[in-house]
Amino acid sequence: MLRRGLLAWASRVVVLLVLLCCAASVLYMLACTPRGDDERQGLPRANGPTGRAGSQAAVLGWEERHRDHVGSLKRQIAQLQEELQERSEQLRAAQQLAGEPAGAPGRAQADLLAFLRSQVDRAEVHAGVKQATEYAAVPFDSFTLHKVYQLETGLTRHPEEKPVRKDKRDELVEAIQSAVEALNSPAESSPDQRPYTASDFIEGIYRTERDKGTLYELTFRGDHKHQFRRLVLFRPFGPIMKVKKEQLNMASTLVNVIVPLARRVDKFRQFMQNFREMCIQQDGRVHLTVVYFGKEEMDEVKGILENTSRAANFRNFTFIQLSGEFSRGKGLDVGARSWKGSNVLLFFCDVDIYFTSEFLNTCRLNAQPGKKVFYPVLFSQYNPGIIYGHHDAIPALEQQLVIKKETGFWRDFGFGMTCQYQSDFINIGGFDLDIRGWGGEDVHLYRKYLHSNLVVVRAPARGLFHLWHEKRCEDELAPEQYRMCMQSKAMNEASHGQLGMLVFRHEIEAHLRRQRHKTGSKKS
Repeated sequence: MLRRGLLAWASRVVVLLVLLCCAASVLYMLACTPRGDDERQGLPRANGPTGRAGSQAAVLGWEERHRDHVGSLKRQIAQLQEELQERSEQLRAAQQLAGEPAGAPGRAQADLLAFLRSQVDRAEVHAGVKQATEYAAVPFDSFTLHKVYQLETGLTRHPEEKPVRKDKRDELVEAIQSAVEALNSPAESSPDQRPYTASDFIEGIYRTERDKGTLYELTFRGDHKHQFRRLVLFRPFGPIMKVKKEQLNMASTLVNVIVPLARRVDKFRQFMQNFREMCIQQDGRVHLTVVYFGKEEMDEVKGILENTSRAANFRNFTFIQLSGEFSRGKGLDVGARSWKGSNVLLFFCDVDIYFTSEFLNTCRLNAQPGKKVFYPVLFSQYNPGIIYGHHDAIPALEQQLVIKKETGFWRDFGFGMTCQYQSDFINIGGFDLDIRGWGGEDVHLYRKYLHSNLVVVRAPARGLFHLWHEKRCEDELAPEQYRMCMQSKAMNEASHGQLGMLVFRHEIEAHLRRQRHKTGSKKS
């Protein structure tokens, strides 16, 4: 099976390169073919209305564009030939390993070409596709040379923005460049046609059908007013390829949950109830490190830890007491470095976080020393007092933790909860200990990982919740920290619709009174 998989992969790569090389060669031959007499007659005559100078300028401009295009094709052909030679050597080695003849790629080439053509036919390119509901349609996003206008924005993206992600930016730039090259291709243009550039691009739309490919429709300025040039491009997705197969054993992978804390005894008592059930009773492979600032209410916190230890026969915890004002970054940094055993998986956590035992396995599966760190996106709970209306109607905590748009949101602007190995945390330099108070330290650490060679896994975690609590933004915070704190506070209260109901509650109440009055009048 391994040999067949390797051979199939190598064959597909070679086939793709062969197709590209052939296409480039054909274009090169067309570009280099001398024009016939009929075509030469299309150039302005020396004695014509444009004059000899105009004729020479047109010819020189055409020749310069022709040379540039030929030079570009030559470079592409040379690059493709190098890649083709490299892939051919890999294919020959795979064939020798598998004991199969060297002529096998022919069938794979035909299969790949047929598959790519079928992707275009299957996609909604030439004709519409009947949809079951209005929600099944795949919408387009639109873009210009510098901006993207997108429907799916979340909380960190904007309806209009410059593409920040490199893959999205490169994707759209490549689409525009491909369209410009097609417009300027000598095979499709005339000698008197002006050269097109990216500045002629007006707007485009694109959408992705995830099992087929991405469709681009790009519009350029034409040669005259009210005239345009449109190009339709399609990037077909290839067949799914197996990259690797792993067997993972997490039986001995310990998770060190690190919690910085100052006061908040009631929240810590609630946290320990969840910790006892999920970590001690269900998972059983967890160490708890509590880093406490100051001495106020410290005895109560230590008492909760000791009571849990006795009741559950749990000894895998460490209590560290620090003086000075609370600093989340310092607390996590000290807690992470305090572990003296073998390389351990760290889970940076807050006291107002609820997590399941399934999340602990998600944490283990998405972090790998020297290779990957895990930054889960947690589900943040809205204010239960607003969601359920009255305090006596608020259900138990476990019943509140459901993932719906009425109950909370994916906190995609937060980077505080993370799973990473101690060795990676130390090698990256840990937290910035100059940051005091609330916020900022987690983003700084996140950016350091983004600038490293480690893979940052960022994904929603269905078993990780931020419990609602009233947030206070202190005046002592720096302006940027205060802005971040207020943003977090605003997002925490309720959904857009629920907040709207609060804003317009007086109008709603007046409407209900008028309806009751009309009903009473009809009865009388």
